[in-house]
Amino acid sequence: MKLKHFLSLFVFVYFASTLHSQNYFGIHFPNQGEQQVCQKFNQAFVNRPKESKFAIKRENSNLFFETNDKEWFNALFANITDGIAIDIVDKDRYACSVASIEQVQIKGTLLPPVYAKKLKGGLKKSSETSYRVLVGRIPENLMNKELEFNILFLSDKNLCQYYVIYDLESYPWDLLDMGMYLDSIAYNAKQIKANAKDAYIIKNKTLKFKIPFEKNKSEYSPEDIKPIYDSLRLTDYYIKTIKIKAYASVEGSLERNIELQQQRAASIANALQSFQKPSIKNDISSSENWVEFLNAIENTKYSDLKELSKSEIKAKLVGSLSTEMEPILKNHRKALVELELEKKDKYKDLSGTELVNKFNTALTQDQLDEALQIQNSLFEKLKNKEVSPDHIGKLQVPNQLKYLTFLNKNSAMKYMLEEPQIVIVYNELQQLEKLSPKDKRVKYNIAAIELKLWRYKAMDIDKNKLKSKINALKTYGINQELISRMLVNYHIIEAENLMRKRDYANKDKAVSYIKNSYKNFHLSDYDYLSLAQFFSYYANTDMAVELLSPKAKSIDIDENLLFYYLNLTIINPELTQTSDYRTIMLNALNMNKTRYCKLFNPYGEGGVTFQLLEDSYLRTTYCESCEN
Repeated sequence: MKLKHFLSLFVFVYFASTLHSQNYFGIHFPNQGEQQVCQKFNQAFVNRPKESKFAIKRENSNLFFETNDKEWFNALFANITDGIAIDIVDKDRYACSVASIEQVQIKGTLLPPVYAKKLKGGLKKSSETSYRVLVGRIPENLMNKELEFNILFLSDKNLCQYYVIYDLESYPWDLLDMGMYLDSIAYNAKQIKANAKDAYIIKNKTLKFKIPFEKNKSEYSPEDIKPIYDSLRLTDYYIKTIKIKAYASVEGSLERNIELQQQRAASIANALQSFQKPSIKNDISSSENWVEFLNAIENTKYSDLKELSKSEIKAKLVGSLSTEMEPILKNHRKALVELELEKKDKYKDLSGTELVNKFNTALTQDQLDEALQIQNSLFEKLKNKEVSPDHIGKLQVPNQLKYLTFLNKNSAMKYMLEEPQIVIVYNELQQLEKLSPKDKRVKYNIAAIELKLWRYKAMDIDKNKLKSKINALKTYGINQELISRMLVNYHIIEAENLMRKRDYANKDKAVSYIKNSYKNFHLSDYDYLSLAQFFSYYANTDMAVELLSPKAKSIDIDENLLFYYLNLTIINPELTQTSDYRTIMLNALNMNKTRYCKLFNPYGEGGVTFQLLEDSYLRTTYCESCEN
C-alpha cells in the first residue's frame, strides 16, 4: 500500500556550537552561561509530540516552513520576538578541493528572521494534513547552486535551536503478507523494487547451497554441479529460478574481480540448466566480499587494516601480504545459490479452456485427486497471467462439503488475483464456514480477509471479535508463527487508527507490541523493509535501526535494505566512527557506488544531506570514491 506521506520522513539534529558569538540581524548567540534564556523555548521542543514534523520546502526562490502540527507551531512562537531564520548552505563549502571545513555557527548565507506575528498570520493550510508559511527567498547569486536550508529557532531573538534536516529515503509499506490458505499458504511474491508487479507464488520448495571458488577458476562443468542436482532427483520438481550471489575476495582489481565472479556465476547456471529442458530464470549478481573480510580480520594481527580506506587496503594486499593472508581470503571466494523449485505439471501444455473442461469432467467422474492436479495447473497459469481470471467462474463445483477443498481454493485464488473482489470472496468464505465450521483453511482465510476489510474500512468489523478469531486459530491447527504474523498486522492497523485520532499513548503501545513480536516468525526482505518503514513513519527510528542492524552486517543483505539502514544511521557520528560501521559502508559502496554517492546529494534531491561531509571519515570516503 503506497501511503501519501505528509512529507518524506525527516530527522532533526541540534547543534550547540558556540564558536562565534556575533550578531546577525539582531540575533543573539547565547554562550553556555546564558542558556537559561532558552529554557522555556527548549521545553516546547521537549514537549513536542514525536509525531509532529516540520521541514523547509522550496518553490523556485521561495522558502516555506511546513509542519503537520498547527497547535505546536502556535504554542512555540508565544512571544512577539520568537521566530525563525534560515541559513542557506552551499555544497561548495564541502568541495574536495577545500583543505579543511571551517567550524562555524552560521555555515552559509543567513536570511532575515521572521517573527511570531508574521509566522502565525501567514500560516496557511497547504494540504489535508500540513500547513506552511513563507520564511524567506533565495538570493539571486545562489539560485543555481546546490543548496540546503538549516533552521534557526529564536526565542526573544536568541538562537535556541539550530537544525539540520536529514531526508530519509521512503518506501511504500503495507501489512505483512499473510497469504491465503489453499493446500498450503500461498504468499505474495513482493520484491523490494518500485516497478515490481505483484504476483502470488506457492512456495513449493527452496534449496540453498554454498559453492566455494578456487583461485583463478571461472568455469564449472556439469560434473562439478552434479552433487547439487542429484539432491533434486528424489523430488518431482523442476528448477524454476536460480539466484546466485557471487563473491570475490577483496585483493586485486575490482573490474577483474567482478568479471571473474560473473563468469563463475554464469557457468554454475549453465551447468544446472544442462540437467533439464524447461528453461531456468537466472538472477545473478556479483561483488567483492568486504563484509566477511573485515569481519575476519577483527582481533587478528591484520586488524589495523580496518582503519584504512578500501583503496588503501587493496594497495597493501599485494605480494607477500596477499600470499600470507590467502588462508583468510580463500574463504571469501564463493557463490550463494538459491534454487526455487516448482512441481512438475503434466497439464502444463493445455490451454485454460482445456483445463476447465478436463476439471469439470474429472469432478463429474469423482476423480478428485485428478481434479485437484488440474485445478493447481490452472491456478499456475492464472498466477503467471497466461489465462483470464474468468476461468475460475467456469469451474463447476457443487456447493457441498465433499468439495470444500475446491471451493475454498477457488475463492482464495479469486481474491489473490483481483483484490477488489474482497467483499464477494468474504461472503463466499462465510458460506463455506457454514458447510464446515472447523476447517482451518476457511477459518484462516476469513481472518486474513477481515483484517484487510478492517484496514480499508470496506466493512464494519468488530476489532475485538477479530482479535479473538485470530487467537482461536490455534485450536484449528494453524501454526503459531502464522497467528503471530496476523497479530502484528492487527496492531499495525490499530496503530494507524490511533494515529488518526492523535491517541499517541495507545498508538505507542501498539507499536511496542509489534516490536516485541516480529522476532516470533520469519521475515522476508520485503517484510524487513516494510516494518522498518512503518517504525520510521511513526517516529520510532530507533526501532527500525534495531530491526535492520543484524541484517546490515550480513553478506547477503538486500541492497535496498542496506541503503535504507544507511539512511537511518549515517547521521549518527557515534556509529560512523566505528570499524563495524565502516565495514557496512564499504559494502554499500562496493555494492552500488552511484547510489552510495547519491547519499551526499542535497536533501530533497535524492540525498540524505551533503552536510554529512562535516564528518572527516565520510568526507574522505566521499572524495576518494565519488569525486574521482
